[in-house]
Amino acid sequence: MLSVRPETRYARSGDVSIAYQVLGDGPFDLVFAPGFVSNVEFGWEEPTLERFYRRLASFCRLIIFDKRGTGLSDRVSGVPDLETRMDDVRAIMDAAGSERAAVLGYSEGAAMAALFAATYPERAPALVLYGTFLTWDWLPEKRETYRQVSREEQLEEVARRWGTPAYCDELLRDDAPSKADDEDFRRWYATRLRLGASPAAAVTLTRMCMEIDARPILPSIHVPSLIVHRVGDRDSDVRGSRFAADQIPGATYVELPGDDHLPWVGDSEAIVGEIQRFLTGIWEGGGWEEPDPERVLSTVLFTDIVGSSERAVSLGDRAWRELLERHHALVRGQLVRFRGQEMDAAGDGFFASFDGPARAIQCARAIVEGVRDLQLEVRAGLHTGECEFVDGKLAGIAVHTGARISSLAAPGEVLVSSTVKDLVAGSGMAFQEHGLHQLKGIPGEWHLYAVAAGATS
Repeated sequence: MLSVRPETRYARSGDVSIAYQVLGDGPFDLVFAPGFVSNVEFGWEEPTLERFYRRLASFCRLIIFDKRGTGLSDRVSGVPDLETRMDDVRAIMDAAGSERAAVLGYSEGAAMAALFAATYPERAPALVLYGTFLTWDWLPEKRETYRQVSREEQLEEVARRWGTPAYCDELLRDDAPSKADDEDFRRWYATRLRLGASPAAAVTLTRMCMEIDARPILPSIHVPSLIVHRVGDRDSDVRGSRFAADQIPGATYVELPGDDHLPWVGDSEAIVGEIQRFLTGIWEGGGWEEPDPERVLSTVLFTDIVGSSERAVSLGDRAWRELLERHHALVRGQLVRFRGQEMDAAGDGFFASFDGPARAIQCARAIVEGVRDLQLEVRAGLHTGECEFVDGKLAGIAVHTGARISSLAAPGEVLVSSTVKDLVAGSGMAFQEHGLHQLKGIPGEWHLYAVAAGATS
């Protein structure tokens, strides 16, 4: 096997450069989504990680990268939400000439990988999750220090202690307890943390991990999926992977012995072997062919003009029709701006879909604020869920849910489901509690939130 290290390249995602490397020449591509922090060049200084990369690249073309704001990628203000990171993965794939690639999400990268597979099944023929992290609520019971103080106190500790030898050693005992007494590995691990993120970046990454909850999107994944977890993992509780295996339709679940979280430490061959068998089996079975997705994860947006009937009567038919045309033009302009797709426009309301919840919220706010120049008030509602394609249009419970949420919004208000709120963690958007609601025709109680005015840009 060649020992030459791969060249670091950069993919342009919007105004940000994302560092990535490509190695191997296998028949299919695999994108490795990193965990908390990484550094694509310094990673090669640790023999166990080099062996792990080369072993993966022995049966595929492996694409590794540093998330924006970490490692060798551009530093940015704050840490981007999952939606922005999905855009980065698409940019990397395009730059690497990869039309379709399996996605391997490790630890904190699992949530993004799962969301990517649910949203873009045409680009992700398979999903692999290892050491799955889905929600902060499922931290291992052994990490008692995280349970004894508030989240703000935890963030303060990260800011104060990030990169110090004692703190790095504490993190190592969770990440790779079998290497805790290996002096060379300890030095490499601590240096990798410092080269992977600054103290401020580590704080914002931690805050995002605290806020995100990727559990609701799992049933919307319909590509072949493998979940691997070490039963004693001290960093990511095995409950996360067991839950994912139960929720993702047809998922294959493999539980392995061990308590190391880092996949290149301990019996890494057992992990890579499972991944190889799974992905090569799909490839050889013809499962890499691009599907015509009948179901996809989407964020739906519904808007309608408040008091439209009364306004139409006061203006008269011709003036109302002209005002409605100006309203429609404004809405369609914002849909183009935020990559929304118009599904329907009936009377004074719009139904649109988005491949990311943050863009949908930004679009809704822009519409609500923009129509005020027309002396109109609009209400808006959003929900993220699995939708079906029926005659080229979206349908299903998620669509009905979005419409019901919209009907509860006050004039000038954007209401969202808890799923939408949880998926935009890290975006900087602020929300206000709107309570529990019964949605007509939709089972259960729904926790809704109002987007705070001025929370988007």
